[in-house]
Amino acid sequence: MATIKAWAAQGPGKPLALQDLDLGPLGAEEVEVDVEYCGICHSDLSMLDNDWGMTQYPLVPGHEAIGRVSAVGSHAKGLQVGQRVGVGWTAETCMHCRECLSGAQNLCPNGTPTIGGHHGAFAQKVRAHWAWAIPVPDGLDVASAGPLLCGGITVFKPFLAYDIKPTMRVGVVGIGGLGHMAIKFAAAWGCDVTAFTSTAAKADEARGFGAHHVVASRDSAAIAAIAGSLDLLLVTVNVPMDWDAMVGTLAPKGRMHVVGAVLEPIPVAAFSLIMKQREISGSPTGSPTDIATLLDFAARHDIRPQVEMFPMGKVNEALTHLREGKARYRIVLDASAI
Repeated sequence: MATIKAWAAQGPGKPLALQDLDLGPLGAEEVEVDVEYCGICHSDLSMLDNDWGMTQYPLVPGHEAIGRVSAVGSHAKGLQVGQRVGVGWTAETCMHCRECLSGAQNLCPNGTPTIGGHHGAFAQKVRAHWAWAIPVPDGLDVASAGPLLCGGITVFKPFLAYDIKPTMRVGVVGIGGLGHMAIKFAAAWGCDVTAFTSTAAKADEARGFGAHHVVASRDSAAIAAIAGSLDLLLVTVNVPMDWDAMVGTLAPKGRMHVVGAVLEPIPVAAFSLIMKQREISGSPTGSPTDIATLLDFAARHDIRPQVEMFPMGKVNEALTHLREGKARYRIVLDASAI
C-alpha cells in the first residue's frame, strides 16, 4: 500500500486541496513514478469543471508528468527503478484489441486516461502501465518537457500520420499552448510555416517560434491572399472560425487537421473539398512509439515549450492564471514544493 500527498478537487468548481491518497497495491504491469514536474493543460480545467461529462470526483488532475520510476510491477517490461520517464494523457490501454495490436494504442476503446477514473500527477507519485511510461532521452530539458507529453504530441502526431514532407507549406491557427509548439515543430521539420493569430501582439513571438509568415485570422482579405497555398492547416483553437476561408487556404490535396476542441459543428461546403480533393481530419495524442519519437525529435532540435513555472503548492493560483488566459504559453508545476 502507498499513501501519498495529492492535490484533489471534490466537485465541479471546487479548489484543489492537499490530501492523503491511498494508491493501493501496485499492479503487475504498472510502474510508479516519483513526480518531479507536471504541466497544466487546458484539459485539466475541462475535467475539473466536468465540461465533458466524464469526471469522477475526487479528481487529482495532471497528465504531463516527468519523474523517476520508483517501483516496477512484477510483469512490467523495459523500465528500471531510477529511470526518468514521462506520463501523458493515457495511463493504460488493453494491449489486446485491434488498435493496440496494430500500434494505434492511443485509439484503444478501453483506454484509461491518466485523469479519467485514475489519479493524476498533481501529486507526489503517479502510476501508469509500463508501455505508457515513456523514457526521457538525454538532452531533453526536463523542467519544460511535461507539456510535450500531451499538447506536444497532439500537434506532432499529424506530421507522423500524414507523411508531411519538409518541402510542404504548413499553417497553424492559434498561437497558444498548442499552437506555439506546432510552429516550433513545423519549422524544425523544415516546412514553410504560416501562423494565424487574432492577436496582433503575438506576431513577433510567432516569428520567434519559427513562423515565416503571420496572417491575421480575422482578416478575410489577408486569408484570401494565401488561398490555395497550404498543404496542411493545423487548427489548434477551440473557437468558431471562418471555416470556408480556412478551407480555402488549402492547396489541391491539402488537409485541414483539427486538434482544438471546437465544440460547435464545423460547416464545410462539399464542393470546396471535392473540386480540390481536400481533406478534413482530427486526431488525439499518439501511441507510445509516437511519443518516444516526439521526445527524440525535441531533444535533437532542442525544442522546448515556452513555460511559466509554479511550485505545486500554488497549484490553485496556477490554474487561475491559466483560466484567465494569462499563461505564456504553458504552465509547469515543480513537485519539489508540493
